[in-house]
Order: sequence, then structure tokens, then C-alpha cells
Amino acid sequence: MNLRDLEYIVAVAKTQHFGKASQLCNVSQPTLSAQVKKLEDYLGVKIFERDNKNVMLTEYGRSIVAKAQEIVDAAERLKDTARNMQAPEQGQLKLGAFPTLAPFIFPLAVPVLRQSFPKMQIFLTEEKTENLIAQLKDGRLDTALLALPAEEDVFEYEILFEEPFYLALPPSHPLTQMEAVPLQMLAEEDLLLLEDGHCLSGQTMEVCSWVGAQKFNTFRATSIETLRQMVAAGLGVTLVPELAVPRQEQNDIIYRPLINTPPPSRSIGLFWRKTSPFKTLYRDIARQIGTAAGNRKTQKTLS
Repeated sequence: MNLRDLEYIVAVAKTQHFGKASQLCNVSQPTLSAQVKKLEDYLGVKIFERDNKNVMLTEYGRSIVAKAQEIVDAAERLKDTARNMQAPEQGQLKLGAFPTLAPFIFPLAVPVLRQSFPKMQIFLTEEKTENLIAQLKDGRLDTALLALPAEEDVFEYEILFEEPFYLALPPSHPLTQMEAVPLQMLAEEDLLLLEDGHCLSGQTMEVCSWVGAQKFNTFRATSIETLRQMVAAGLGVTLVPELAVPRQEQNDIIYRPLINTPPPSRSIGLFWRKTSPFKTLYRDIARQIGTAAGNRKTQKTLS
């Protein structure tokens, strides 16, 4: 018994005619009839009642053909999977990013990816870094946008871009009078942070440790947007990654670049498992996302 034999009996049951079934399966009628007879002998049951004019499923035959249909359908899905592996740009992409990046990079990346890979289905996930890493490890994600370094030996990655931090200030703050703010001037500022678990919180703490900043507000926000509202209310200042800076300055918050050597920034990379068979595709996707982010930065500079 093989898959072809099962396709034969499914075709006969569908057409109720050996001649039509043989045409459907692209074999001669004697070949199809002989294989159906061999299958019946192998299984020890009669699948079809037939004479010169009619073909009808037996009671046992209905059960056998139903199971055969399930196997034939499963085989087709397996072939579809294999075809997708041969053309992964026509399959699915499960892409993740952390909360201080996702709202700003996804709107840039998705249109570019859809244009380059119009048949690809893109599923987006926004999670904290530790959850992204766990999902990437166990296959729930194909790729993830993470801040470097991500100390995981099971991953490979492509660096997409370097993203500088800006200082977000209430309009009445004296530092708004400067075109760029020396990093050391943050030492005496009341800094607003995200709650623990957000990589931006750790990055901000690291930047502030360079200048010995100690005045951290006891409030911990859950998102960049909450931080913005706190800054706008005059409750402190915070660091914001460049992609989160509006293209045009707003009245309630003023953004200023920071001066330091090297300038405070974070590196963003696209990560995937070393064992993935789609490394070439993911490197192409990394280039596309990096270009999209770079174009946005250029537009912001020109505006």
C-alpha cells in the first residue's frame, strides 16, 4: 500500500467511475483497477461494489475512503510545507520586537516587507526582551528585533542600525535653550524611567552611570507614551530613542540630542536561530528593515 493507491480509491469514490478516476489520476484504467484490487486484497475488505455501469462504496469502503482522504490531505499539506521551504518568501514570518521599539519600527518595516515579499504573511508580536528570547528559542517566533548585546549562543543576527538617544524636556526647562545637551549635565536632573524588565530602562541607567547621575524618580512608567506625559507635566526628564522622537517638535515636549564621546545610543539587530534553514531570507529582511529605519532618519533630518 502506498499514497498513490489511496489517491486512486479517493478518486474512484469521488467520480463513482473507474474511467473518470483514471483520467483524474492520469493513469490508464487497467492500471488503476489493478491497484484498487491489490489494495482490497491487502486490506482484506471490499471497498467498492461494481458492475459494468455502477460503482458504489461498501459500508467498510466508506470508512476506508474517509481515512484515505485524511491521509491524502495531510500529504498535500506536507508538500505545501516543503514548497514553502523552497520559497520561504511566500510563507509566514513571525516577527517580534520589544515595546520601546515595536510601535516605531513596525509601521516602517511592514510596508517595505509587503512590497518586497507580497505573498508573505507577516505576524507581529510585541513583548519584553526576555519573552522575545524565550519565544525565539522555542520556535514561536521566527525572528526578533533586539537591542545588542543579546548573550545567547543559539542565535545569529544582523545589525540593522545604531539609534542615538535624545533628551526629552518640558518646554519650561532651562536645557531647552541649548541646541544639544552635554551628557554630564544630566547628573543633577530628575530622571524618569520605565519599570524593570524594559531594556530601555537598563540602557538609560547605563547611560546615566557614565556621568554619575543619581536622581531617579520613584515613579516607573510602563511605556514611552506614559514617560512623555510625565515629562510634559513637568515631573522630570527622560531619554528617548531616536525613532520615538516626532519628526516635528511639539509644544508640550522638547527633544535635544546629547553630546558625548561616544554619543549615547543603542544598537538594534534582527535575531534568528542558528539552526534556521531561512538565514538568507532573514538577512534580506534585516537589510530591508535597516533601510526603512535609515530612510525615516533621513526624512527627519531633512524636515
